[in-house]
Amino acid sequence: MKLVIGSDHGAYELKEELKQWLSAHDYSFEDVGTFNGERCDYPQVARTVAQKIQSGEANRGILLCGTGIGISIAANKFAGIRAALAHDHYTAKMSREHNDANVLAMGGRVLGPEVAKDVLATWLTTEFEGERHQRRLDQIQSFETVQTRQPVPS
Repeated sequence: MKLVIGSDHGAYELKEELKQWLSAHDYSFEDVGTFNGERCDYPQVARTVAQKIQSGEANRGILLCGTGIGISIAANKFAGIRAALAHDHYTAKMSREHNDANVLAMGGRVLGPEVAKDVLATWLTTEFEGERHQRRLDQIQSFETVQTRQPVPS
């Protein structure tokens, strides 16, 4: 499995800890930034990770920002990306079993490193159950082909 990982400044330290964990557990990954704790924009990181998955350069992605919310919203704008915000063992497990999430999002300001490592380990080792869940994923994917270019009114 080829992974791609990225974060904004709000989760830079957590990303560095998760990279050490990934290396220690023999996972292959590419870090696409940020490469320091200086302020940066999470949508650009989400785009890079999403495009690497879309192109087949990576199978799955890990995205981190302060809460995980913004970066998961940004990633989910890309066709074929199923980014799931997980904050514990159960949400990580369900994101894979039921939703076949190909991107894991977490928040560096809301999760400690040990919980984040548990979430990551669960997400990496849980398989998609398929069957009834595939029908739902097919429905979600169909939304990508019928979208209009009209923004939702605020």
